[in-house]
Amino acid sequence: MPKYGRILLKLSGEVLAGEGSFGIDPERVSALAAEVTEVARTGVQIGLVVGGGNFFRGVAAAAKSMERVTADHMGMLATVINSLALQDALEKQNMPTRVMTAIQMHQVAEPYIRRRAIRHLEKGRIVIFAAGTSNPYFSTDTAATLRGLEIHAEVVAKATRVDGVYDKDPLVNPDAVRFSEIPYSDVLARNLRVMDASAVAMCRDNHLPIIVFNLTVRGNIMRMATGERIGTLIH
Repeated sequence: MPKYGRILLKLSGEVLAGEGSFGIDPERVSALAAEVTEVARTGVQIGLVVGGGNFFRGVAAAAKSMERVTADHMGMLATVINSLALQDALEKQNMPTRVMTAIQMHQVAEPYIRRRAIRHLEKGRIVIFAAGTSNPYFSTDTAATLRGLEIHAEVVAKATRVDGVYDKDPLVNPDAVRFSEIPYSDVLARNLRVMDASAVAMCRDNHLPIIVFNLTVRGNIMRMATGERIGTLIH
């Protein structure tokens, strides 16, 4: 039985690359779509925000010499590519899906309109929010938090390659300790960098819980949706 009626699921772009470091792995995207569809069919309404790191990391060196605003716009367009790939994979699972973009591109996707997005969710469609907030200097973490608040999601679920929030980088420090739950204030005070500080502060100010969990373990999206204690709960 699902614990949450409406979820904002934030995916890192790197997850779509699978074992590669760049681009889209069709098998990984298909498996991910199958998991998301399984959860949606239990009645959970799902909004999705996906990052663009699997494309933009590849041009990051070139972007260093660019103006920040230009580089951020390139990153937003990378999220649109990923969103369309996810939409295609979800629709192959016979799951009705809509991509809504913060940057208008009518031939590709719907423009983001909050009330229309909520209506799609109520009709059982998965809604993928692309192109961030359309503003530079804001990450996809902040976009996910903003969209989560706007659609009245009950939780922001950040799916990554690590299984929660640690006191230090677990990939570098084998003695790192994982928290099962932690207050927003501790995440900010200790600069734990699990999400952008602005995203965590927005969740804190609006009492929106965050769950950070490992997406690479099959079935974890369903476990998170049913309230099983996985990853780290920030509240």
